[in-house]
Amino acid sequence: MVDLHVHSTRSDGTFTPAQLVDYAVKKGLSAFALTDHDTVDGLDEAVSHAAQLRLQTSETPPAVPVPEVIPGIELSSEYQGKDIHVVGLCIDWHNARFQEYLRSFVTSRDVRNEKMCALLREAGIEISYEKLRESFPNSVITRAHYAKYMLAHGYIRSMAEAFDRYVGDHCPCYVPREKVTPAKAVALILDADGIPVLAHPVLYHMSDAKLEILVGELKDAGLMGIEALYSTYRLCDERQICGLAKKYELLISGGSDFHGDNKPGLDLGTGYGRLNVPDEILKDILKAHRSLITSPVNKTHAPPGFWHHK
Repeated sequence: MVDLHVHSTRSDGTFTPAQLVDYAVKKGLSAFALTDHDTVDGLDEAVSHAAQLRLQTSETPPAVPVPEVIPGIELSSEYQGKDIHVVGLCIDWHNARFQEYLRSFVTSRDVRNEKMCALLREAGIEISYEKLRESFPNSVITRAHYAKYMLAHGYIRSMAEAFDRYVGDHCPCYVPREKVTPAKAVALILDADGIPVLAHPVLYHMSDAKLEILVGELKDAGLMGIEALYSTYRLCDERQICGLAKKYELLISGGSDFHGDNKPGLDLGTGYGRLNVPDEILKDILKAHRSLITSPVNKTHAPPGFWHHK
């Protein structure tokens, strides 16, 4: 069993990359993909820790199977006013141009967080971006971190209150993130030799017709996969997305979207209990990835100047 959608403390999860490897061993996974939001900062740690475990277990038989760490990312994008996420699997996370884009994104994210902190101070909450980063070191600051900070300092009575009153969409202290289009997210992933996958399409609550238009547009842009197995899907949801995968000749992917304690009851590998992503799903993705990196005809590159995204 594999899990191809997992988050660590480097974005908005509660397990460090190394702890995820250890937990994946405990859960008996053969592989998992670390797909933190808009960052690859945890990949070196996860890959290195898995390699160290393999070395240790090989020297002390019987060997304990150590899962393969699939390098990934989950890019934020926007389409017709909706947040759309594109997961990149098997990415070359050291790709210089990909790193350049991520650095520019971090800069814009920092500016956005400074603005949100200023608005919260105007609302009577003593907060700064520096204090947030001190409270959540080595994390990509998200709105969940704002909520946790306000809860810990007594400004709110629940996490939900933070989103209802302060940092939820359309609330007075919310500042939208800078986002690319889903098609550009696909191009970014392809240019980093990765497999672009449309994440959890059912969660976008589009009509069947609109979702199919989106899938068709992204297929034309180079989309290679779609998340057809997911923690919250019903059987009818799986059938619908598998049908789209077949129609548009897309790979099937699947994952729990594990965030540790930030998503109570949702476990690595099994989601809410019924998720099962078989090894064959990953085998098909790895086969497609080998073809992608050995056949330039199959690659779509970002246009000139794209990497200087503002």
